[in-house]
Amino acid sequence: MELTDIGTIKKLLDRHGFSFSKALGQNFLIASWVPERIAEESGVNKNDCVLEIGPGVGCLTQQLSYGAGKVVAVELDKRLPPLLAESLADCDNVEIISGDILKTDISQLVNDRFCGLNPKVCANLPYNITSPILTTLIETKLFETITVMVQKEVALRMCAKAGTSDYGAFTVFVNYYTEPEILFHVPPGCFMPQPKVTSSVITLKRRDTIPWDIKDEKLFFRVVKASFAQRRKTLVNGLSAGFSNLTKDDIKNIIESCGYEPNIRGETLDIPGFAKLANAIYDHAN
Repeated sequence: MELTDIGTIKKLLDRHGFSFSKALGQNFLIASWVPERIAEESGVNKNDCVLEIGPGVGCLTQQLSYGAGKVVAVELDKRLPPLLAESLADCDNVEIISGDILKTDISQLVNDRFCGLNPKVCANLPYNITSPILTTLIETKLFETITVMVQKEVALRMCAKAGTSDYGAFTVFVNYYTEPEILFHVPPGCFMPQPKVTSSVITLKRRDTIPWDIKDEKLFFRVVKASFAQRRKTLVNGLSAGFSNLTKDDIKNIIESCGYEPNIRGETLDIPGFAKLANAIYDHAN
């Protein structure tokens, strides 16, 4: 079944009485080159089991099934599994699970459903919950690669450099655990219905070892969060709000001990800079 053909999709949807849900951010691909290229760029092979989130009518699922050992697709919309059973009838290595990925025990899912295969992620993510999904997936540390389509602005945020307007706490989080790379962009006309934004396909390669010397990981991310909580304010003010146990003089002295000016802003620090600052705060408390 040609799952990016508009006529085929409309007939399939009509047979199942399906209408698009804005609340679920549903936009189905109608350009065959997109799922084909996403599957190719993901690099999946027969040794891999791929987790897909939000399969829609199954066009990416279908392409992934050709290369992967198995595809496990989690779909929130309970109307879609019967439709997917028809559209993917010829794909015997695909398992559809009805559920909410944000309420799913992903470690248990991998243990129970992945058949000992190498876990990877490849998906066209729902744009309204992209960040929570990526945060959940990255924190499991289970997936060698995560290849996803997201809004272009989100992809740019993940790859942003320190000191730019796109750079933020989410950038630091993503780059701490993975190496992100934007693969290609997808225009709105490739979807039905058309979204108002351009999309991007990005791959996140898991770091098997963290290359920075960080004494307390939780403290590191607490420093990052506080530093970006008030972007227009200095690092002294941001950290003062996030660390009530430290006086402004304490914070100023810690910042200066790292070799930074006291009026520096948090968004100018890269990951090694945040690591240095977090370690200095750790040493001050110990």
